[in-house]
Amino acid sequence: MQYRRLGNSGLKVSEIALGSWLTVGAASDPRLPERIIDRAYGHGINLFDTANVYHHGEAERIVGHALAKYERSSYVLATKVCVPVGDGPNDRGLSRKHIREQCDLSLKRLGVDYIDLYQCHRYDPDTPLDETLRALDDLVKAGKVLYTGVSMWKPAQIVDAVRTGAELNLNRIISSQPQYHMLLREPELELIPVCEREGLGQIVFSPLAQGALTGKYEPGGMIPPSSRAADPKQNGAISRWIDEDHLKRVQRLKPIADQAGISLAQMALAWILRQPSVASCIVGASRPEQVDHNVHASGIRLDAATLDAIDAALKFEEK
Repeated sequence: MQYRRLGNSGLKVSEIALGSWLTVGAASDPRLPERIIDRAYGHGINLFDTANVYHHGEAERIVGHALAKYERSSYVLATKVCVPVGDGPNDRGLSRKHIREQCDLSLKRLGVDYIDLYQCHRYDPDTPLDETLRALDDLVKAGKVLYTGVSMWKPAQIVDAVRTGAELNLNRIISSQPQYHMLLREPELELIPVCEREGLGQIVFSPLAQGALTGKYEPGGMIPPSSRAADPKQNGAISRWIDEDHLKRVQRLKPIADQAGISLAQMALAWILRQPSVASCIVGASRPEQVDHNVHASGIRLDAATLDAIDAALKFEEK
């Protein structure tokens, strides 16, 4: 496993991270998530990402319990706040009240004294930005949080946060967590350049387009019964990536991966890591063997000819 600095901070994270969005808390075997986390840790993954809202807090509990056996300084624990966790008017958003209360609850569920990276899960237009940034800064000063970041924020919102924080002399946000993969290249237009300029690192989620970039789905083919796309609890996020046009593009990528001597999934992860400001790709896993496979993407550097072939394959066919 190779490691990269997260933005302009001194924090180093593994190029492959383990997430818990759809997999942790949903397994029929309650022991399976811990086995997956143990496997990831054994491979050198040190970044474990979760959120207070995942499976109503159960993901945080499982992740915290599984990591409790390891030295606290050996891993980076990341969680999030903002998405509604209840029906009350203050059970959501980025107000000082909600941030403070949810941070304490996350610490309790995770079973730790501090969170390495506390991320604003979405932007909150109902809360003044300075209130949110001051609340995050207070958590850092209290020692409950070491670093702060954002997820799914627009470039202009990130710029506002960086500039406002600097004016108020607050601890800087250090990371952005966007969805980014071969089939979704929008972050390249503005988000990634803005974050590079402002010193934020990228922690990419859904780097395999919810499994579409593994090659398991074929145009016009049957959906594998054991796949995420066949699970009504998990298939909402993947449906847009397994239409005919996208799957044809994925099929054109397969021979390129074969030529490079790696799997399609490994190529898709290495393709994201070609971006210097990307610090880590978050992968999910429903089996330990998936972790075994994906970690080998760390350290792969695609040559210019392979990158050119990928660009050509990703273009939509003319109709």
